[in-house]
Amino acid sequence: MPLRACPCRMSLAKGMTMTKLSFGSHPFLLGFEQLERLVERTAKTASEGYPPFNIEAASENYYRITLAVAGFCEEDLAITVEDRQLVVRGRQAEDVTERVYLHRGIAARAFQRSFVLADGVEVAGAHLEHGLLHIDLKRQAPETVVQTIRIGRK
Repeated sequence: MPLRACPCRMSLAKGMTMTKLSFGSHPFLLGFEQLERLVERTAKTASEGYPPFNIEAASENYYRITLAVAGFCEEDLAITVEDRQLVVRGRQAEDVTERVYLHRGIAARAFQRSFVLADGVEVAGAHLEHGLLHIDLKRQAPETVVQTIRIGRK
């Protein structure tokens, strides 16, 4: 089913808007609650906007969060799940060399990003590649339990 943008707009945070996404006639779900709620929560918890990130649907039950973490190595990053929240922290070691910058545009500050996970969504893995931290998520499809109830006589 193709991904398409609906003409409606929704408010995220002061001064921000986003086009609502949908698959056919039903809202696009990201294994969380509706995408609008995820983006609202993320916008509220990350007012700075650093580091920038993408959330993409790889398939129906697989998602990827990608954070731009240029200058950070694996040892500088920590990924944890704390009470259904995916938390990504970055802290670079102190630079012991005395460098003289004529311009410093590459951020080297510590950060913390949080993403709320719905029940059934688990972290499948993470890897760092070309300054991008990719975190793969998978949603466990709920088991369909069919129970037959025997009708008894009184």
